[in-house]
This record gives sequence, structure tokens and C-alpha cells, in this order.
Amino acid sequence: MTLPKNAFKQALLDGRQQIGLWNSLPGPLVAEALAGCGFDWIVIDTEHALTDVPDTLAMMQAMAPYPVSPVVRPASNDVVLIKRLLDLGAQTLIVPYVQDAEEARAAVAAMRYAPRGIRGVAGMTRAGRFGAIPDYTQRAEEELCLIVQVETAEALTRIEEIAAVDGVDGMFIGPADLAASMGHPGELMHPEVVAAIEDGIRRIAAAGKPPGILTGDAGFARQCMGWGTRFTAVGMDLSLMVNAARQLSAAFR
Repeated sequence: MTLPKNAFKQALLDGRQQIGLWNSLPGPLVAEALAGCGFDWIVIDTEHALTDVPDTLAMMQAMAPYPVSPVVRPASNDVVLIKRLLDLGAQTLIVPYVQDAEEARAAVAAMRYAPRGIRGVAGMTRAGRFGAIPDYTQRAEEELCLIVQVETAEALTRIEEIAAVDGVDGMFIGPADLAASMGHPGELMHPEVVAAIEDGIRRIAAAGKPPGILTGDAGFARQCMGWGTRFTAVGMDLSLMVNAARQLSAAFR
């Protein structure tokens, strides 16, 4: 058995735009329903959701029959959380709140086996097809993809040094935390925040890394794509459901 290809990572290397969606509702049913909706990638979020590490297994399994790439966000830049998600078969991780090159290097080390990193070795994992991929530990790194989130004004000043870290495959701007760090909590479309996002996207691309973002505003998503994002999440399951329900309710009032 051979090492599974990471379609999301290959698309980033090819420079192809990847349109994504956030999956914050735990459980395989929602994950499977979303997997068939035509998105290129779906984030299984364990940071700002009830979803926990064991839940991600069933969610990834539910997505497996569909042509969509699961991307898992651990709750933090933690070596144990990262190890568990990788062992369960996650190939792409989006690590939150990476503030500088040192924290980026820590995330890279957690993704890699020794001697290049500190990921613990286990033989019977889903990632290695339960021992059926004989060279998994030697080759796993080839198909793993690390996205780091730069989501504060401070982190944005360090884009170039973070991008220079070997093993960082992409950089994702978190608009909500960025807005809060700039003194505009909840004002994601404040002119200063929008300007910082545009500058951040352009600098990430100039540093040779694909930029990404999440926004529920379709017009702003297209703006970000024009500025250079290559993986663009355009909505979240919970907000899509609630907004549609509110519109339906209002239509009958």
C-alpha cells in the first residue's frame, strides 16, 4: 500500500485556488453532508467548537468518499494534539495563533518524525494504514501540509520570518482575532482591519507562501482572492444554517 496523496497540498503547490468551508458542528452526519456540496476543502474545527480529537476520526471517515480535502484545526499549537490528529490520518493541519518563527518551528517539529522533528512514532495508526504502508515513517512528511495562522497585528509584522521557516506550507489570516488585536473587536470590515488583511495577503504571497482566509462575506472573499489568497474559506456551517433559518422565519412574519 502506498502513501495517500494530499490533494490540498498539491493544489497549493500548483497555485490553484481552493474554495473551502468551516465545519464547526461535530459529528459525521454534518461532515458527510458538507463533503458532497462541492467545496475543495473543509476545516474540521476543534479550537472554537465542541468537536474534539476523537470526533475527527468519524468526520474524516465520513468525508473520505467525496472529492474534498479535510483540514483539521487543533485547539492549539500543542505537540500532543498534533500527534494525535496526524495518527488519526489528518494530512493537513491549520495551527492557530502562531505569533513568530519560533512558534512556527515548534509546529513544524510536531509534524515531523525524528531526526527532523519530535513527532512520536507508533506503528498501528490509521495514518499508516495500520502498518500496511511500510515506509510511512520515512515518507509521511512528503504528504503532510502545515498551515499556520497569523491572526494578530503582532504576528503580521513577522510574516516574512514565519514564512521563511522550513516546513510551513501556507499562512492563514484570522480576521476576527486580528480585528480584536487592532482594537476593533467584532469589526472585521473596519477600514484599518481590511487594509491590514490586504497588506498581509500580499506580503505572504511575496514571501513565497500561499495565503488563506475565512470570511462569510462573498464580496470580500472575492477581494481577498484578487489580492492573492489561494485557499479561501467562504462560510461556516453554523452561520449558514442560522442565517437561512432567520431568513425563513422572517419571510413568514
